[in-house]
Amino acid sequence: MTVLQPTRNRPLAHPEKPSFAQLPANRAVSVGIASYNIQKAIGTDMRRMPTRTLAVIDEIGADIIVLQEADRRFGSRLSALPLPLLAAHHWHPVQFETRAASIGWHGNAILVSSRVEVVRHAVLRIPALEPRGAVLADLRVDGALLRVVGMHLDLSGLWRRRQARAIIAHVAAQPGNPPTLLMGDLNEWRVSAGAIADFSRNYSVIPTGPSFHARMPIAALDRIFVSGDLALEGAGVHHSVRSVVASDHLPIWVRLGLNID
Repeated sequence: MTVLQPTRNRPLAHPEKPSFAQLPANRAVSVGIASYNIQKAIGTDMRRMPTRTLAVIDEIGADIIVLQEADRRFGSRLSALPLPLLAAHHWHPVQFETRAASIGWHGNAILVSSRVEVVRHAVLRIPALEPRGAVLADLRVDGALLRVVGMHLDLSGLWRRRQARAIIAHVAAQPGNPPTLLMGDLNEWRVSAGAIADFSRNYSVIPTGPSFHARMPIAALDRIFVSGDLALEGAGVHHSVRSVVASDHLPIWVRLGLNID
């Protein structure tokens, strides 16, 4: 199967890894997954507009959305996306160990559509200089099982590497071995060093493209890694009129073919 290296607008053929097998058509389920640092629903115009953030999420057309900075930082840590608004857009937050009106673990959240069943979930405690974390959910989509990990790593390179290694160890210790997708804001500017290199020893990198800064994207701070029996159908950065102002990060996305159990 042709591996795609997407740009902001459309995928392009790319000969390098990852290498994905072609799944039999009658055994494959197509699923869209995205990662988005929503910056607490505060846009580059410094306006907090949850409706605009949800509009961008809906534009992507994914089944599963991994979010960073999904809750407000102080006080009761309210979800940046009000729960009634999420329900109105038919999104269901995975229920991690959060405060009553929050949806994220240290701001990391996973939203799923009604197509997706949550089989199990866990928070991944990682070493941190500042409040950071990761979350994991085993999800079933039309009979196909997928493990999704969302993360937001530290600004410090030393701590990022510690966190990457901790996440890899946590995932390895989980029961079962379904196809696994790790994604989020790594805060890693280097292309193939640091935390990127650590994850790449265990997972294949999906080349999506630069996602930061939204108004002039030059850095691929948001990343996707995968393992397992997956077929890559496409991937990229979601670039739209709304996404340029809704956050300082652009969303990244991938569409995968999964084997039915």
